Amino acid sequence: MDRRLPFALHAALAALAALAAARPASAQTRLLRQPTISATHVAFAYANNIWTAPRDGGDARRVTTFQGVTTNPRFSPDGKWIAFSGQYAGNTDAYVVPVDGGEPRRLTWHPGADVVQGWTPDGARIVFSSARASSNGQPKFWTVAPQGDVETALPMPRAFQGKIAPDGKRVAYRMNGSWDDERRNYRGGQNRAIWILDLASHELTSPPWTDSKDIDPAWIGDVVYFASDRDGVHNVWSYDTKTKALEQLTKFTDFDVKALDAGGGLVVFEQGGYLHTLDPRTRQHKRLAITVRGDFPWLVPQWKEVGNRISNIALSPTGKRAAVEARGEIFTIPAEKGDWRNLTRANGSAERTPAWSPDGRSVAYFSDAGGAYQLVIASQDGITPPRTISLPEPSFYYTPAWSPDGSKLLYTDAHLRLWVTDVVSGRSSKIDTDPYMLPERSINAVWSPDSRWIAYAKRLPSLFRAIFVHDVQTGTTRQFSDGMADASWPAWDASGKYLYWMASTDFGPRSGWLDMSSYDHPVTRAIYAAVLRKADPSPLAPESDEEGEGRRETGVAAPVAPPSGAAGNRDATPLAPAVTIDFDGLVNRVISLGVAPRDYSALKAGGAGTLFFLENTPDVGTATGGPQGGGDVLHRYTFKERRATPFASGVAQYTISQDGKKLLWRGAGPQGALAIVNTEGPAPTAGQGRLNAGIRMLVDPRAEYKQMFAEGWRNQREYLYVSNMQGADYEKVKAMYEPMVAHVAHREDFGYLLDMTGAEVAVGHSYVRGGDLPDVPPANGGLLGADFVVENGRYRIARIYDGESWNPELRAPLSGPGINVKVGDYILSIDGAELQAPDNIYRLLDGTANRQVVLMVNGTPDMAGARRVVVTPVANENGLRNRAWIEGNRRLVDSLSQGKLAYVYIPNTGQPGYTSFNRYYFAQQHKQGAIIDERFNGGGSAADYIIDILERDFDGYFNNREGERVPFTSPAAGIWGPKVMIINEMAGSGGDLMPYMFKRRKVGPLVGKRTWGGLVGTWDTPVLIDGGTMIAPRGGFFTRDGKWAVENEGVGPDIDVENTPKEVIAGRDPQLERAVQEALRLLPSAPTRMMTEPPPPLWGKRKP
Repeated sequence: MDRRLPFALHAALAALAALAAARPASAQTRLLRQPTISATHVAFAYANNIWTAPRDGGDARRVTTFQGVTTNPRFSPDGKWIAFSGQYAGNTDAYVVPVDGGEPRRLTWHPGADVVQGWTPDGARIVFSSARASSNGQPKFWTVAPQGDVETALPMPRAFQGKIAPDGKRVAYRMNGSWDDERRNYRGGQNRAIWILDLASHELTSPPWTDSKDIDPAWIGDVVYFASDRDGVHNVWSYDTKTKALEQLTKFTDFDVKALDAGGGLVVFEQGGYLHTLDPRTRQHKRLAITVRGDFPWLVPQWKEVGNRISNIALSPTGKRAAVEARGEIFTIPAEKGDWRNLTRANGSAERTPAWSPDGRSVAYFSDAGGAYQLVIASQDGITPPRTISLPEPSFYYTPAWSPDGSKLLYTDAHLRLWVTDVVSGRSSKIDTDPYMLPERSINAVWSPDSRWIAYAKRLPSLFRAIFVHDVQTGTTRQFSDGMADASWPAWDASGKYLYWMASTDFGPRSGWLDMSSYDHPVTRAIYAAVLRKADPSPLAPESDEEGEGRRETGVAAPVAPPSGAAGNRDATPLAPAVTIDFDGLVNRVISLGVAPRDYSALKAGGAGTLFFLENTPDVGTATGGPQGGGDVLHRYTFKERRATPFASGVAQYTISQDGKKLLWRGAGPQGALAIVNTEGPAPTAGQGRLNAGIRMLVDPRAEYKQMFAEGWRNQREYLYVSNMQGADYEKVKAMYEPMVAHVAHREDFGYLLDMTGAEVAVGHSYVRGGDLPDVPPANGGLLGADFVVENGRYRIARIYDGESWNPELRAPLSGPGINVKVGDYILSIDGAELQAPDNIYRLLDGTANRQVVLMVNGTPDMAGARRVVVTPVANENGLRNRAWIEGNRRLVDSLSQGKLAYVYIPNTGQPGYTSFNRYYFAQQHKQGAIIDERFNGGGSAADYIIDILERDFDGYFNNREGERVPFTSPAAGIWGPKVMIINEMAGSGGDLMPYMFKRRKVGPLVGKRTWGGLVGTWDTPVLIDGGTMIAPRGGFFTRDGKWAVENEGVGPDIDVENTPKEVIAGRDPQLERAVQEALRLLPSAPTRMMTEPPPPLWGKRKP
């Protein structure tokens, strides 16, 4: 055979694909994004590069060629330059490039994201947004010269998107962005009016506004143009700041207007993937016919290593080969000899979850090659054409498992149904349905050795799981465990005599997995076995050494005769033992295996009398031979030893061969190694059995984009929390956006397209993230945890963030023993490079994060007498700034209330928020009331624990004989006076639910602004084949009276208070101040005076 032919063929295919990638799918290219316009040109982002075209349309010309992110192009006022944001150095920074192309000039070096907004009207400076000085992650506007210099801040305390007016005296802007910017029909708290700020007086005006999403303000003269969805679809509107006239200028009804800008007397915007211009004088708009032609090397089919994409594993019956799913393909890998094989070789479809047939000849998997997932049975050598079996309905399917006799396949679907398909007839039968949707799929169904029984775990109304068994012969199902413990991970012993499972008796507090009250309740599991037949003894019966008695290993099945006709055949498979279950008296035949209860999972049976299971023990490394660090410890238990011993560590996933003699595991992490080892004998040593898993495949991005678009669309259909797609015509949605797939020329553009598609469902949390984005250089900018001002041509320290010293999770570079740097000092040089304005301090700190640097510091702006200081910059100072803000608020509340009120900040409703609440609340329980601040709360769990603590009252006292005899309340821990909660638009999800509960339970008033309005839960949605995700929310919140609530509206305050720019610039926090006023007002109605101890009782006194 001529082995050169496949390589020549691949080369020819790649060349053809490159030609296809270089030409557009039609005369007019779509997915042109983020346009800007000058007197002669439009510029835009496409394929993650910046392009220009004549402003009336035509052929596009490429300006940048970087494969990483390049976005937000903005023309200079004279049209000669384009400012944009790029990741050339691994971080999102501001750059500028001549309109005719050339080498981009880097302008910013701060390790945070710098997002270009535009230019000052005189063209002297570029405006960008950055959260570099924020205490809460919210950006504001900064400017930098196009030649590069020291960045200066505009006065607005928060600013996400906007433009400076032509007169240079005003700015129109959005104060905040949206967590899900593509979400349609949104009406929650992150919709805010466009603000127009006078830069001198700081007075504020706005166009008329109710609750619409108004975005992308831009100026022509005194008129602000913006996009608004006031009529249900984003269209172009204008607001005349002189006449106060508001006017709708376009009336699209299909696609939203996006990314609006203005320049050269025209408005330019994106709509339906095309660019349009609008002439304000005539009110006419037109679509530009722009054709993009170019070389897109990242679109060319190319061979890629995909070992880091392995997501599911299987092992052949005798352990000679492993089967894995990687990037939507099924591969097999030899244990020792031979090469890996790609069984599927189908870029345009996804093949998932391999399962090896008991005879070793076939591999089953699920494939969407036909447009919906079907069951495929392929030959293990990949040569014979595969057979496809239609599945019961369109869905996502999981965990196929062959019956030991090879006649049936067991699997589950997206709706937690358990199915069995007959391999010969192709008929499918539903066995059962798990009635409760939870983050983990925990049915974990397994076949008995004789293929008659299926054991699985199923949720009960208590949310505990019980083990059930289904008899395939009779079609009957019985509950096997009693439901008084959470039972999971059933496994059949190879002898057919025992059924094992794990059970937890301390699971109860964790059954409310979404609730914060489930935190700090570790779950442990013990391992149990049921003796299935009355006649069989316990495998753990007392042992005694006696002379003259032969004995067999307890629990090991007696040898069975080989099948008829197999005599003398050493490879013949023994008959499977018949499994008989005597249900009568079964409860009395359940035994504990004596394994100390811990955090166990993934129980599987090996050979007769042998079990394996995982233990979650963080940071165990590879001490016992795991393929790599992280992951869990794999234990082995045998009836012979009657104990469990560590077998391997660093294990993320494992499976056992059909004959029970081999075990395949995958190490933790995306680069997790694979190993096949013996189940018997000594535990494997480090690296033993490691597979050469350098699997590769020819990746065709265009084919993948087509498949992933269909997959993402199905994802929403199958997993969204309501089946009506919230009223969206979902087939029409597909028809609207699917044609744009042909115009995708970069993974970033594909993510944008998928996000727009999902946004039509109009639901929060529908995020599109990740995927196979191009590698960019890693960024490693350092920060000193300080604010600077430029004085005398030098950088002078204006503030040092010290982390309040007693916060061990924060490291402050300029604070600590021996540093000897103080506010007012000048930083004169960094690692020997002199620092003088207009040079950028962050340029000299680039690449210094977490490594020592030498500063020359002085109290005067000259080198004479300067002292040498060695410090270690941090990569991120957000925590330092946030802690300073929290402590400043706490001190302010203490001052304003004269020590009466506590201040408690809750950054989210996850573990950090739980920790912060416990730390700040109980440390101030001597106070008479509390301000609970949840502004900028990022969500997480349902904060029932916090609300329960805030709501509870005390029942009495226990006296205290010591000191001043102040009694203890019962319960002792709490603040018993009034509570006030502060909310704002950047609190959402769990940060929506917490103020909802606070209000419903009448804990106290809410002060501030309406919250985000994103109260749906997200968990367990599939990953796209290139590693990206499109989240479909799985659970929506409704009230006790049966009404959907909070989602898409947020929680409104009882007392509406705006933190206006003018007040914040003046150093005030009106929301915090108003909350303190309200709590002090409520103090007299909720006195917290401690009762004095009554006179001692006389219960011991005898009657006279």
